[in-house]
Amino acid sequence: MGQIELYHDYRERLERSIRNLDLAKLCRLADALWETWKAKRQVFICGNGGSAVNAMHMANDFLYGVSKGRRKAIRVHALTANQSVLTCLANDLSYAEIFSYQLGVLAQRNDILIALSGSGNSPNVVRAIEKAKELGMITFAVLGYDGGRCLEIAEDAVHVPVNDMQVAEDLQLVVGHMVMQWLHRRLSLEGETTDI
Repeated sequence: MGQIELYHDYRERLERSIRNLDLAKLCRLADALWETWKAKRQVFICGNGGSAVNAMHMANDFLYGVSKGRRKAIRVHALTANQSVLTCLANDLSYAEIFSYQLGVLAQRNDILIALSGSGNSPNVVRAIEKAKELGMITFAVLGYDGGRCLEIAEDAVHVPVNDMQVAEDLQLVVGHMVMQWLHRRLSLEGETTDI
């Protein structure tokens, strides 16, 4: 396959995957975030590798992008952001507990967890969902491939069965940006002085 053909193939797979997004699932995620925002509850996001960076990107968008500094934002935390915490927990406990332990300390009932995973089988992401459910949190996942274990245990999942890690990670940002723009528009309709 030549260079241009490879780019064309990637573009086609990405476009097809975006068309296959279940928009009803995005609505459920966005609505849950809206209700969490109004109730001043928290949102936690986790993932590994490219998904770890996407978790931080999504947290930034939900913290600032939805309000552009004019209003109170979502209380959101990327569980991937603190290298000191991550390396401590991985060293002293296990890599499988780097997200679940943080949730046990920081999260409360009815907070939201958004788990990002290409395969849906990363032990630390699976364990985070399990811990979130133990705590009475609301669990969402954004997944590729066959969805793995995360698809089985998350309450709700935006799942596109694409067997390509890069496309799966691209879709995480697409989902985050679509939801962010809806939240921004919804808040704008509430007026500049809305205090939520």
